[in-house]
Amino acid sequence: MMATNTPLVPHISARPTLPSPLGGSARIAAVLFDLDGTLYRQRPVRIRMAMELALSTLTAPVSAAARWRALQAFREAQETMRRASEPASMASQIAAAAARTGISEDRVRALVDEWMFERPSRFLRSYLAEGTTELLALLASKKVPIGLFSDYPSERKLSGLGLRGRFSPVICATDAEVGAFKPDPRGFLRACELWGLAPSDVLYVGDRVEVDGIGAAAAGMPCVIVGPPHSSGTLPAGTIVLPSFERLSRVFAG
Repeated sequence: MMATNTPLVPHISARPTLPSPLGGSARIAAVLFDLDGTLYRQRPVRIRMAMELALSTLTAPVSAAARWRALQAFREAQETMRRASEPASMASQIAAAAARTGISEDRVRALVDEWMFERPSRFLRSYLAEGTTELLALLASKKVPIGLFSDYPSERKLSGLGLRGRFSPVICATDAEVGAFKPDPRGFLRACELWGLAPSDVLYVGDRVEVDGIGAAAAGMPCVIVGPPHSSGTLPAGTIVLPSFERLSRVFAG
């Protein structure tokens, strides 16, 4: 199964304890993380998987070509659904990929499970984002709850990263309680609901301005984008860019 169930999460009674990276007098009570491209470096993972797919053509060129088509169609289906604000559903995404490629839904589902979740999880720990361990340790020392909200199911990837059990809640866009890909605000607000916090008291940490930053802003949630300076257009309200987790840790440490 690729779907995940959102666990029951007790409401947070503590007052905000962290200085906000956005400055001023604002404080942060909890931190909600993105996964892909945020907690691990996504580009080298994709390169490695592309190399494995390319090698598979040496032994089974016909089936390898079908793998390429199915995985590409699956990713494209998600972006199409995101742009059209269609309900987020793994079943609908698989059905769209199957219709586009002529490959059966069962086969698409198996390929997605193997090549997007199972195989990458074996070596994700090698690509853990620099400073992740120190940042999570700092938040734990300050007793700040951390959660995760991703467009994709996350549990196997968290296991591969050695981070399973560190986040609560773990929310997926395709969860029945959400049913919307970012930048729709529903997943962000679901975390706030489970924590019993106002969106302004929760910081979202992601890597994509057009998805994470806009989604957090739509929910009324401050956001840090971790990466290089943003060079195209204006950042959404309440969003800043920091170069690394180390810099974010220094802000939280005061």
